[in-house]
Amino acid sequence: MRRRVPRTDALLREPRLAAAVERLGAGLVKTAVREAQQRAREGSVPVELVPETALALLPGSAGGLRPVINATGVLLHTNLGRAPLSAAARQAVAEAAGPTDVELDLTTGVRARRGRSALAALREGVPAAGAAHVVNNGAAALVLAATALAAGREIIVSRGEMVEIGDGFRLPDLLVSTGARLREVGTTNRTAPADYAAAVGPDTGFVLKVHPSNFRITGFTRSAEVVDLAGLGVPVVVDIGSGLLAPHPALPAEPDADTQLRAGAALVTASGDKLLGGPQCGLLLGREDLVAALARHPLARALRVDKLTLAALEATLTGPPTPTALALTADPDLLAARAARLAADLSAAGVDAEPVDSAATVGGGGGPGVTLPSAALSLPEPYAPVLRNGRVPVVGRLEAGRCLLDLRAVPPEDDERLAQAVREARAAVEGRT
Repeated sequence: MRRRVPRTDALLREPRLAAAVERLGAGLVKTAVREAQQRAREGSVPVELVPETALALLPGSAGGLRPVINATGVLLHTNLGRAPLSAAARQAVAEAAGPTDVELDLTTGVRARRGRSALAALREGVPAAGAAHVVNNGAAALVLAATALAAGREIIVSRGEMVEIGDGFRLPDLLVSTGARLREVGTTNRTAPADYAAAVGPDTGFVLKVHPSNFRITGFTRSAEVVDLAGLGVPVVVDIGSGLLAPHPALPAEPDADTQLRAGAALVTASGDKLLGGPQCGLLLGREDLVAALARHPLARALRVDKLTLAALEATLTGPPTPTALALTADPDLLAARAARLAADLSAAGVDAEPVDSAATVGGGGGPGVTLPSAALSLPEPYAPVLRNGRVPVVGRLEAGRCLLDLRAVPPEDDERLAQAVREARAAVEGRT
């Protein structure tokens, strides 16, 4: 049996595997070939099926990241990469992968401002912004602002806004790392405009307002609005976090960049991969002189984004509605109809599937406390790990002893892929029970 197993060099000459070497590289293909050969030696695969087995073991791409279907009901799931890019943004990334005019004026042949068309699109999306700059994530935007405007000086911030932004990163630690000093005012639940006014002095770099992210304080509370702070004689920097550029009817309490700037903010920082629905990046919008100072700061070079991010950002801003925007405004009745149709099809295939009402959330620190009516497929709990590890990974959530596949963040065109993943998982689930 062992002598009949095809040699590695012979298998790599097989036309389909040779084409895979061109697409994926020799290393990945050799790994798949050796695994297929080992299975043949063990007798679990017929010798004549070694090439087909190797082909089946090949990854979809040379990268280690696997695309998944987000059926968690969290639109911007940090562990799943937050906002999925639109088709327009993906196409823009593909076109920008080769040489581009990212810093070249093709008309004159001389160097031009990096990402100028993306910055113009960003300004058009936020009319109140005098200028815009982009860095590599939301935390970097705040770090650049603090370094350029307040290194060695004070940043005045409410105690109720000293948040942790995820994965153990805390706002106070982030700001202090820039060389700024924090001047905390007010209390956890109540901070008045007078508290800020009393703290402003010659050593003040700026006043900072921070989005509360994933929590809310209710009851006996008070917070100052930007309009209350704009006349203090120092810049007001607002970290809106979630990247909403303009008001959204589904999220009336969510701060947006344009409104904050019109209220008197000198600078707004935000993330690009949240409610904007674009790539990971940090947005800085505001007064032209401040943004120019930030863009010229030496740290800006270390935080700058690459051409792929700029391409995706511009296409997000100028292209059709993003998957995040579509999920946010999805019709609950249509979601229920999709769930019913999928449940009927899967039930006919012998799957214990039921359509159920569900509640989705925004995620990514946006819309804290906001729930979005949704619909889901309800499956037996053992489906959850099998679906996560399937050919097309599907990530749902566990609730009341069932595996729920919420459809709000699943595009309708992925319904058949979702159903096929469930059908493929059925055999493994039934084998376990």
